[in-house]
Amino acid sequence: MSQNSSRPVSRTFSEGVLRVLFGVFLAVVAIVLAVLPRPEPFAAAIIVMALFGAREWHRMVRAPAQREIADQDTIHIQTAITCVAIAAAVIALMLRFAAPAFLLLAAGAVGAFVWAQKRSDNPLWHAGGVLYLGLPSLALVGLRTFPAHGEWYVLGLFLIVWATDTGALVFGKLIGGAKIAPKLSPGKTWAGTIGGSLCAALIFAAFIGLLGFDVTLAALYAFAFSVVAHGGDLFESLVKRRFGYKDSGGLIPGHGGVLDRMDSMFAASVVLALLVFGLQFNPLFGGRV
Repeated sequence: MSQNSSRPVSRTFSEGVLRVLFGVFLAVVAIVLAVLPRPEPFAAAIIVMALFGAREWHRMVRAPAQREIADQDTIHIQTAITCVAIAAAVIALMLRFAAPAFLLLAAGAVGAFVWAQKRSDNPLWHAGGVLYLGLPSLALVGLRTFPAHGEWYVLGLFLIVWATDTGALVFGKLIGGAKIAPKLSPGKTWAGTIGGSLCAALIFAAFIGLLGFDVTLAALYAFAFSVVAHGGDLFESLVKRRFGYKDSGGLIPGHGGVLDRMDSMFAASVVLALLVFGLQFNPLFGGRV
């Protein structure tokens, strides 16, 4: 009996260790790519992320009848449509052709819609996947490429999202309590949500403090902005529950799929890009870099 009862604890512990190790590894890789002198490696990594994310999305949103057919070629074609559109859009943006970049994404969405419609396979969901992955891809590449200190913009974004996700996990496990949306995301609690936002505020305030500017404003901004990250997480949960998935994939040990790992980042990157390029917002609060 003791051996049987220890297995769940051992498995949970090993999964936790695996999650931390891979989380740290991915964070280090992301930081290195973000701070390299040239933005091209970062853009290339975003395209690779979109490739794996697209496969997960198109597999997940298939209609029940299409799932029964188990036709992998259809998934591959939908993935190819999405990835070609995103890669072309990212390259266009890197070449300073912003309007054509968005037109390429729109063309990819139309292509995904037409292909899925011919197979009665949830065409709106497949078309939406091009935008769901493509807009954050353009946002992240744009934030890294265009501002004078884009690497710091991206690092600040990373810190807010990672602190939000990690804080939510830790506080949710330690405190528990009332759930935010039990049917949508059974593991998400109010304690975890608030704890994640507080962690984001503290970590980002420390980051801005090191750069030398207004720590209080930075903390307030990060706390508010973390709500966007929480929203991205909830949206991904909505999609997974809608199609009967617990995880979008199993590519990243301890984390699930690319979409599971990046859901908060997708929403946060798009909103930050709108603030920076639409309202000329400075997410460093004038800090020295």
